[in-house]
Amino acid sequence: MNKIRKIFTSINMTWPRLIIFAILAGIYTAVMMIIPITKDTSFRDLGTTFEVWIFFGILIIMNSKSAKDSALKCFIFFLISQPIIYLLQVPFSWQGWRLFGYYKYWFIWTLLCLPMGYIGYYLKDNKWYGLLILTPMIMFTVFEFLYYIGDVIGYFPNHLLTCIFCVVACIVYSISCFENKKLILIELTITILLFLAASIISFNKGANTYETLFFIQGVTLKEDTKVYLKDSKYGTLKVEYVDNLEEYAIKANFTDIGETEIVVELEDGEVKTYPIDVKRTSYEIKYDNPREME
Repeated sequence: MNKIRKIFTSINMTWPRLIIFAILAGIYTAVMMIIPITKDTSFRDLGTTFEVWIFFGILIIMNSKSAKDSALKCFIFFLISQPIIYLLQVPFSWQGWRLFGYYKYWFIWTLLCLPMGYIGYYLKDNKWYGLLILTPMIMFTVFEFLYYIGDVIGYFPNHLLTCIFCVVACIVYSISCFENKKLILIELTITILLFLAASIISFNKGANTYETLFFIQGVTLKEDTKVYLKDSKYGTLKVEYVDNLEEYAIKANFTDIGETEIVVELEDGEVKTYPIDVKRTSYEIKYDNPREME
């Protein structure tokens, strides 16, 4: 444990190193968001969720020299890294500069880095109140684990590395942020119980699902039109009225990936089938230019 703590807390986090760290983190994240092959994998997760950024934040805190130093370094790190992520994606995104609309959410968290970095520094006091500082960060990481474990269950090995990272990171926090053995034991116990609870919830809930609305080209849907997937393991379909469009659409709840067929039973008894390729967060109906909305 002492060796892990020494490695985790012995980085000379100078300002030049922090700035280089922030730039590299931003560039790496942007590249992962741009490369198509990383879609639905752990390598793209740090562009959408917090688990890795929490790790970076705690790493900065534990290697800062004062509460003020910790607050400023956390703030500057995120102030540099996050805009880089969006800036580098602009030329590759259909949204162009509108992509920065999502930055507002991350900028709020960047501002919160000032008080969180300041308070977080007092983890180094090795006192009981350190549990009140660290436990919320562990809970936040467990929440991300809970989000991704559903994908691991249903679409293995998608996001498996992220789930492993969440578990390992929280264990590292527990044994690296404290020297007091009682505090380490308490935090480890809390961590284990949180992950056990998240795992039980996830396995009871099952795989994450993908919900969407779409239309069948050339088919007029009615309230009593019967639609379903030939193989029900891929999910369920039903006809639903869409108020803002004033017409009926098919609501899908996809639960697995693979190829099957959409079956449409029309009012006159005619049955039509359409091959469909269901993916993790998208699908393809095998005909030209289907009308679709999500």
